[in-house]
Amino acid sequence: MSNQHFEQPYSSVPQTAGRVHLEEQLPQELIELNDINSLDFERTLLHDDEQGEGSNIEQGDSNMKMAFMNMANSILGAGIIGQPFAFKNAGLIGGIVVMVFLTILIDWTLRLIIINSHLAQTRSYQDTVNYCFGKYGKWLLTFAVNSFCYGGLIAFSIILGDTIPHVLTSMLPTSITTYPAISWLFYRNTIIVIFTTCISYPLSLNRDISKLAKASGFALVGMFIIVVITIFRGPFAEKELKAQLTTLEWTVNYNIFQGISVISFALVCHHNTMFIYRSMKNASIEKFSILTHIACGVSMIFCLLMGVNGLVNFGDNTKGNILNNFKSTDKWANVARFFFGLNMLTTFPLELFVVRDALKDIVFSNHEENNGSTAHLELSSKQHFLITTLLVFSAMSVSLFTCNLGMILELIGAISASLMAYIIPPLCYLKLTWNQIDYKNLNTTGKRDYLIWKAAPSISCALFGCLLMFISSYMSILTGIKGESDGHCVTD
Repeated sequence: MSNQHFEQPYSSVPQTAGRVHLEEQLPQELIELNDINSLDFERTLLHDDEQGEGSNIEQGDSNMKMAFMNMANSILGAGIIGQPFAFKNAGLIGGIVVMVFLTILIDWTLRLIIINSHLAQTRSYQDTVNYCFGKYGKWLLTFAVNSFCYGGLIAFSIILGDTIPHVLTSMLPTSITTYPAISWLFYRNTIIVIFTTCISYPLSLNRDISKLAKASGFALVGMFIIVVITIFRGPFAEKELKAQLTTLEWTVNYNIFQGISVISFALVCHHNTMFIYRSMKNASIEKFSILTHIACGVSMIFCLLMGVNGLVNFGDNTKGNILNNFKSTDKWANVARFFFGLNMLTTFPLELFVVRDALKDIVFSNHEENNGSTAHLELSSKQHFLITTLLVFSAMSVSLFTCNLGMILELIGAISASLMAYIIPPLCYLKLTWNQIDYKNLNTTGKRDYLIWKAAPSISCALFGCLLMFISSYMSILTGIKGESDGHCVTD
């Protein structure tokens, strides 16, 4: 599209709140309306990256492989094990359609977070929201991030208790596991306490997310093994563990919004986005876009395989944690439980890294420099230790009293994931792009292109997020009140 169709280009608007100033502003020719006639600013910002301008985000040490491991592991955490349950709620056909749609949507909003950061010239997701919507918007995001990650920590601990004990009791002689003096060591709650304290807690004390790349790589290998075992072992599970699918479960179920919430929990990693981007060596929007496409694509394939096979194999009996559909004595299922338990031990620190950073905003809430921005600040060693300790052991404590993973995933996905992934990024993008134009002086073509390519997608995405948040939360709470969520623990 040629420049002559536009009367007014984008104009630079002074941006001071919650940002790091650059010595040079974005070149005027890079922000013309006709240069952004797609759903994002990748082409203009990509050119800016190549010139070494327009980015205030420090460079990290992670190569693409390491960054992929961290992002994929962040996506393929506890959520993947709940995909058959999500497909049960959404229906088989409905689940497949929703999975593909949400993957595309989340791929876009993940990139929007980086694009928004470049436009606002900020160093963190929180600071971008602070620039766009002030302190109230920032506190809303802080709530969403904290609740999402903290809920994830609880989910990881629940899974740890659902997996490792059965593995140990199946590997060791009965004379040892039932010996009165030491049998308590193999109880669910004891295992949660021991493994969290000895493995997850030390890993969580790391300050550098790039140091977790090797652990993430191991976790991805384990996740592949889990999916393979679940797929090939499911058809051979005992008949009494299975049930027929209803017509709605084969097609589109009325609980589809609850299914969307669980799928959202699995795919959303927006809280980790800026950390992963900042950890990349020679980071650019082009490199991050490639990383996002690959990570989201791989995650979608894994989730589809797990969801479809789990639902088809166990039908109406599908539980929130698909591994709990297998008996505790199933040897192959116990291998999958072992790897999944270890996966949770290594994913736990990634989630804690983010919620700890979000809590940093509360610690430094009275900080006045840079208009309240805290991205450049670091917790003291004492603060780092105390916050990490509190988060690890409080989340662990909650998991000692429940094994209903499905309800946890539904509520977190409905409220926190909707805010982080579907509502806040497109609204920030809408505001930032609006601030870049003189809409009144645009000609008809310019106004139409802005409304079609910028406003409509952003508003539609935000409305979808609001709808999901309210409907799914209501249905999940109603299900819990009716007691329909019982029976999610492992079968003996």
